[in-house]
Amino acid sequence: MKKPISVYLILFALCVALPLGLLVIKASAVPEAPVKPLLVATNQGDRDLSIIDPAAAKQLATVPEGGITGHEVATSPDGRTAYVPIYGSSGVGKPGTDGREMVVIDIPTRAVTGKVDFGHGVRPHCPVYDRVHNLLYVTTELDQTVSIIDPKTLTIVGTIPTGQKESHMLVISRDGQRGYTANVGPGTVSVLDMTGHKTIAVIPISATTQRIAISNDDKMVFTSDQTKPQLAVIDTASNKIKTWVPLPAVGYGTSPTPDGRYLLVTLPSADKLAVVDLATLKVVQTVDVAKDPVKVLASPGGKVAYVSCSRAHQVAVVDLSQWKVQSLIDAGAGVDGLAWAAPATPVHNHLRAPLKKSVGE
Repeated sequence: MKKPISVYLILFALCVALPLGLLVIKASAVPEAPVKPLLVATNQGDRDLSIIDPAAAKQLATVPEGGITGHEVATSPDGRTAYVPIYGSSGVGKPGTDGREMVVIDIPTRAVTGKVDFGHGVRPHCPVYDRVHNLLYVTTELDQTVSIIDPKTLTIVGTIPTGQKESHMLVISRDGQRGYTANVGPGTVSVLDMTGHKTIAVIPISATTQRIAISNDDKMVFTSDQTKPQLAVIDTASNKIKTWVPLPAVGYGTSPTPDGRYLLVTLPSADKLAVVDLATLKVVQTVDVAKDPVKVLASPGGKVAYVSCSRAHQVAVVDLSQWKVQSLIDAGAGVDGLAWAAPATPVHNHLRAPLKKSVGE
């Protein structure tokens, strides 16, 4: 007995529809394409945030901050949001206005989408995103505290006392348990219990100290003496100075390379970047960069480092395999703070060219 033609048509339709349905299901299960890696930089003189394409080595756009003025910046783990505290009109410890808010910038739309109001002038400066506890920390100098912010609600949920004036910069350990602030005028480093919300120790450094970094294994913290060309190395187990690293000039911003082998140190007065071998704790190389290098940030992959050169209005891109500047990116006046805006990626070690000593040459 022959089957009606309609039966064959139904079977044919099912054969076509089922694979298409599976394709739709599979397509909907595919995650969104990752955010394109970007670099963001604060421009103190222009009062805006640069959005930079690191692959093309060019500035894509600037976003006005709407305040005077942002110095530092942090980004969310997904790379879509930038947090810029509005510090005020002066440098640390100098007369000027006292900032009281932090602006929140949506990087894809290039617009300010929110604010955090600290309630009074606190000179908020350095933001650090704790990815373990999903909290945002901001140094609030005039209160001698680090403020704790819920990034989802943009509300202040607590504070941690530093016990010192001018707590300017902050780093935290990888597990989010310890924090370290560089207290500029007092010339000290405060050791903080980030979850217990208390000061553990205050470590004397010098008459004045600037900037701070932590090694990838959390065993050492580094800060630059502003009275002598030397770098303090703090042992985090004892909370005492372990040793001093002589520098070719007074140091400033610091950043470890992702493989943990080197610490990069900016030398503003010499227009150079110093390279400290973390195994020997000695400077093994210097790199000429543009004028007034203040901040350095190694890329997550470890191939290059970005150096904000404030007076040059440029970001120098340093090749970490050849130890030389491979390009200069035009940014804004007084370019300072830097942050990587992209989802976190695994750290890879890269072969580097042998280092030859250049100190004293």
